[in-house]
Amino acid sequence: MNRRDPEDALLVSWQHNAQAWIDAVRSGAIESRREVTDAAILLAILGRQPSRVLDVGCGEGWLLRALHARGIEAVGVDGDPALVAAARAEGAAQVHVASYAQLAAAQVQVGKDYDLVCANFALLHQDIIPLLAAMGELLVPGGALVMQTLHPWSVAEGDYQDGWREESFAGFAGHWQAMPWYFRTLGSWLNALEMAGLRLVGLQEPQHPQRAVPQSLLLVAERR
Repeated sequence: MNRRDPEDALLVSWQHNAQAWIDAVRSGAIESRREVTDAAILLAILGRQPSRVLDVGCGEGWLLRALHARGIEAVGVDGDPALVAAARAEGAAQVHVASYAQLAAAQVQVGKDYDLVCANFALLHQDIIPLLAAMGELLVPGGALVMQTLHPWSVAEGDYQDGWREESFAGFAGHWQAMPWYFRTLGSWLNALEMAGLRLVGLQEPQHPQRAVPQSLLLVAERR
């Protein structure tokens, strides 16, 4: 299998899973999001007191709506047209369709001079460094990049090294197609930030009090 095969399969899986994902998010069916991670990303963003936010990989737009309700200008971008259409249908007017490759190459105009750019469980590809660098370029001086991802220690399953994994969505209601995603260690995340010209300024490990391991890893970075 060549390196591009998982990348292509990742895109295809999102195209197949779009409606099931919309249903799962809007019904509160994902326990970790309901109990921990949705609040974690929202609080991390609000703590920076931004006026203008870009949500990369915005999906069906729940975070755009939450920010808008708090008086923040929220712009979204996602690579799947069905998810973008769902976000727009719920009132998110500023939502763009663009692949990560297009964003990294600045081939699509999504605005600039953002106080904050976020990516919530959206960085699933192998080579994220060009995208991180491009996200950093969209920030105002002193702006921040806020990312939430699966905590490496919670999903390592005895294999703590970078590499492709597969999410089967077992236990989720609806019709799902297995999704490849790229696992990276904590060190790999930090190296990616550095290579993208960013410096880490905050690290959180959101955790439910009754869970043995953190539910996510939340990183805050600024341009060097």
